[in-house]
Amino acid sequence: MAFTCATGKHRRQSRTTRTATNAMGVAALTSTGVIGTLASPALAADDSVEQTGLIQAVSLGDSVAEQIDAQAVAQKQAAEQKKAAEAARRKAAEQAKKEREAKERATREAERKRLNTLVAPISGSYVSTGYRSGGSLWSSGTHTGIDFHAATGTPVHAVGVGTVVEAGWGGAYGNQIVIRMHDGTYTQYGHLSSIGVFVGQSVTPGQQIALSGATGNVTGPHLHFEARTTPEYGSDIDPVAYLRSHGVNI
Repeated sequence: MAFTCATGKHRRQSRTTRTATNAMGVAALTSTGVIGTLASPALAADDSVEQTGLIQAVSLGDSVAEQIDAQAVAQKQAAEQKKAAEAARRKAAEQAKKEREAKERATREAERKRLNTLVAPISGSYVSTGYRSGGSLWSSGTHTGIDFHAATGTPVHAVGVGTVVEAGWGGAYGNQIVIRMHDGTYTQYGHLSSIGVFVGQSVTPGQQIALSGATGNVTGPHLHFEARTTPEYGSDIDPVAYLRSHGVNI
């Protein structure tokens, strides 16, 4: 017996039928212009969404890259500025050190010059009796110092920086002053009419310490000046050479 399939609403269309039907529908819609009206905006919208998303992704990537580049540039500039500031600080510190050292050298040199520059004990005077002059006037047979011409009351000055170690009567020297100089040598001033300093007092070059006179064993007013290696009599050295070696023109 031959069987035939009945048609009805429950029969599923075949793939071929659906495809043909869809094609016919599309053709019909196309012929009526509906697909052109409906499909174009939809396709345009879809295409717009896809393009916008791509542009946003590219724009975001460019923005991040620009920010990274800007940050790198800023970091490099900050590092260069820090390096420049450190170099400037070091340079300023070195300059300040050089200026400080130069000032210290100048101060030391000025102090050295002050300590080693002497003055004459009597201003505008001259040597009337030289060192080691012989005669009966001196108990040792020779003159242990030099005599500066000076009337009684003439100001007597310390020849340099030192400390007074003796100030008073000195026998044959009359009123005398002995000063220990900064270099360890000693200077002595004799036959003074008055004394203006005391033991332990510090003196400076050119400072008035006494007035000349004729006290002690003398034949007339003058200043007896000695340079010594100790404060005692008998340790005398050439006073002219001593003064000249320290810049005194006599």
